[in-house]
Amino acid sequence: MALGKYTRIDNNRRSSSTYCSTVTIVVFVALCLVGIWIMTSSSVVPVQNGDDNPQEKKSEVKEEGTQVITESSGSNAQQFEDNTGDLPDDATKGDGNTNLAQGESNSSTEEKQEKSQEVYASSEGFKLSDGVKTSNDQESNSDDGIFKKEEKQSDSDDGVPKTDTDESSGGLRDSEENSKQKKSDAESDGDEKKFDSGDTEKKSDLDDSGSKQDNSSSQTNEETVDTQVEVKVEQNDSNALEKRSDEKDGNQEKNESSNEVFPSAALPELLNETVAQNGSFATQATESKNEKEAHLSSNGQNGFSWKLCNSTAGPDYIPCLDNWQAIKNLHSTKHYEHRERHCPQEPPTCLVPLLEGYKHSIEWPKSREKIWYSNVPHTKLAEYKGHQNWVKVTGEYLTFPGGGTQFKHGALHYIDFIQESVPDIAWGKRSRVVLDVGCGVASFGGFLFDRNVLTMSFAPKDEHEAQVQFALERGIPAISAVMGTQRLPFPGKVFDVVHCARCRVPWHIEGGKLLLELNRVLRPGGFFVWSATPIYQKLTEDVEIWRAMSELTKAMCWKLVNKTSKDAVNGVAVAVYRKPTSNECYEQRSQQEPPLCKQSDDPNAAWNVPLQDCMHKVPVDSSERGSQWPEQWPARLDKSPYWLMSSQVGVYGKAAPEDFTTDNEHWKRVVSKSYLKGLGINWSTVRNVMDMRAVYGGFAAALKDLNVWVMNVVPIDSPDTLPIIYERGLFGIYHDWCESFSTYPRSYDLLHADHLFSKVKKRCNMVALIAEVDRMLRPEGKLIVRDDVETINQVENLVKSMQWEVRMTYSKDAEGLLSVQKSLWRPKEVETLTYALA
Repeated sequence: MALGKYTRIDNNRRSSSTYCSTVTIVVFVALCLVGIWIMTSSSVVPVQNGDDNPQEKKSEVKEEGTQVITESSGSNAQQFEDNTGDLPDDATKGDGNTNLAQGESNSSTEEKQEKSQEVYASSEGFKLSDGVKTSNDQESNSDDGIFKKEEKQSDSDDGVPKTDTDESSGGLRDSEENSKQKKSDAESDGDEKKFDSGDTEKKSDLDDSGSKQDNSSSQTNEETVDTQVEVKVEQNDSNALEKRSDEKDGNQEKNESSNEVFPSAALPELLNETVAQNGSFATQATESKNEKEAHLSSNGQNGFSWKLCNSTAGPDYIPCLDNWQAIKNLHSTKHYEHRERHCPQEPPTCLVPLLEGYKHSIEWPKSREKIWYSNVPHTKLAEYKGHQNWVKVTGEYLTFPGGGTQFKHGALHYIDFIQESVPDIAWGKRSRVVLDVGCGVASFGGFLFDRNVLTMSFAPKDEHEAQVQFALERGIPAISAVMGTQRLPFPGKVFDVVHCARCRVPWHIEGGKLLLELNRVLRPGGFFVWSATPIYQKLTEDVEIWRAMSELTKAMCWKLVNKTSKDAVNGVAVAVYRKPTSNECYEQRSQQEPPLCKQSDDPNAAWNVPLQDCMHKVPVDSSERGSQWPEQWPARLDKSPYWLMSSQVGVYGKAAPEDFTTDNEHWKRVVSKSYLKGLGINWSTVRNVMDMRAVYGGFAAALKDLNVWVMNVVPIDSPDTLPIIYERGLFGIYHDWCESFSTYPRSYDLLHADHLFSKVKKRCNMVALIAEVDRMLRPEGKLIVRDDVETINQVENLVKSMQWEVRMTYSKDAEGLLSVQKSLWRPKEVETLTYALA
């Protein structure tokens, strides 16, 4: 018995010894792995507080609408985040992937979990191992900081993404961490972790890393893995709303997300609890259908073969202004019909040739004084207007010593002369947005930048060869347009000042129809500044024109504020008129000529609308737009317009004033914490910018401290928010993106398209729009696209076929972001546009 007893004890000892050895080896290997992981990690994330309350998982169903859903889709990464301030408490609790994690065995390998992640990614449009693509390592490091998960936020940095090269948590890293974190979820008894980004931690958090590495060997792998949970990137079904808890130490207030891509909207659907039919799992039918559609779409776009446009205008081709076939068939050109838009039935899908010897444009403000001759190789205007100091050829440059017929000795003196004549104009304070008619090379608008004034300059494409192209190359906003038979593409009552300096427009003829169009776009109380020979010359024709203008402006109830004598420097005089702020004068007129417009006539209707020879009444209701003057600049930029009522529903579904404010704050965060830091763009080289689908002008407003100007385009099939943009002290234009824009090739340094392509492709030719983007962009210009993943992929494939450089692409929750740079590549095969041959 004793022998048996001792024999059993010996066996147990041997078994125990073997067991201890095994445990020792396992612990040793685990500690080695932990040590390697810590050494290779670029940052240390503090362990979750143990007193965090587990959150109840809830599913939210996205709205299927078109406008709001794109703006309100939240995301985990800083580029794609929730706006917790817009949602109720129970809609911001983290749902994690606890169900998925709990369903997995602790013995599952990382490889299996990574494969599992890839399955979910395929149905949600994620790019896990390649979440952020950049053109080089430096940009990759920068972008990694931008797209880290926004988790616990520090009050000091408000979640500002770090872009230092020693910090990295890009798509590949996220993929590895997610697979480890699923293990942690299974081991944590279903407790969901609060998200905490390494980017938002103080340096003191890094100081704690030493103590974390010195912890005793009794610390388990579970505790180590818990630290990885903090940077976990959630991967939910595309129909589930991302949620999170912002509690810290049980008493810290919730922080708003620091960076949005799509502004959230408090949709009723988001407030309803729903039971997901399929949980986090996509059906095979859905996966197969999506893959087939993506495959067909990809095949259709990758195989596109570009051709080079052959037209009379060559590298200066403007499709809607160079349609010679339509121009030749016009019955009359009396009202400048040949200078108006005549778009081809099918927009061109070919690429405009590139100028030989083209150089990168001179940066602002030097470009205001001189530009490369090789970029705009036209000398006719220098020959025709050289004596008036418009433009001169100086070696390899074109220089602009004066800039205009009425200010041969400098525009700034002329600008100050106007304000001295009428102090109430108050450039850059009361008067912020100006329309310059017949702008020439736009020196007036170019120098008004020095007075904090934004000027929309326009002139026709006529015998004054390339005058608008000169302006754009100089970095001055301008479009090709004419006062002919159609209304200008602007809303009514939006410009603070309208200016005409020898603009060659016969204001007084045909009942003053053209001057009445200026009356439509001029804000009540705004000024019309006219500088022309009839004001100060006594030739018979000038005297007759002045008499006719005096009668017309009196009948329009415009008050002549000042008619100056000749300026000593430039030798010109100005007449300044003011539009009335009430209807009293209209009602007291003995003759109702020009007549008042019918009540049914909408002054904001401006796309392909014939000119009307009538005047609209001045708004008098205090809540109506135009009844009050906007706040002085710059206060008007961020203030919700007084005429936006809480009873109105905004574009994103909230009350209009709140909608405006949310959009404004959203774009401030996106621009400051993403666009300026994470896209690899050297903004010092950017001057001419276009927002191809502006809503409230938030993108442009967020760029106000940079040396850029933004052309805000409101598509004709989008909500008419252009008056709001003007009220903010910005400017813009209506346009139909099924047609070509009225600008020269190589006009813009950067184009921004927020959910434009997905809307346009439903009714227009996607390839034609991409060709138009190529036409408007300068070589090495940038395009930023925000849209659904399917559209992002289509755009990416098309620009790749033009050999553009993809600087960065990112997708999350079926939404994507793409940043690309135009190349110098041109196709060799030629397509002749017969309608564009003179």
